Amino acid sequence: MEDPVLDEAFMRRYREMLDAEDNAFDELEHAYEDGDREHFETDYAAWQSVLCRKIAFLERRGILCEPTLSSRSA
Repeated sequence: MEDPVLDEAFMRRYREMLDAEDNAFDELEHAYEDGDREHFETDYAAWQSVLCRKIAFLERRGILCEPTLSSRSA
């Protein structure tokens, strides 16, 4: 696969997605801190949706996040 194109349009769209994620997480955090289970569930779903859209956007642009295994010495 070709190297991903990180142009101005990509940066602008990705910044929009980061802002949306930040806003969604703020709402989730407030619901958690307030002990508001009903809003927490709704806000969690909204935050998860934003994350999924961001990951799909990155994958479409050729940016993949592959998990790595790390070993820790005891």
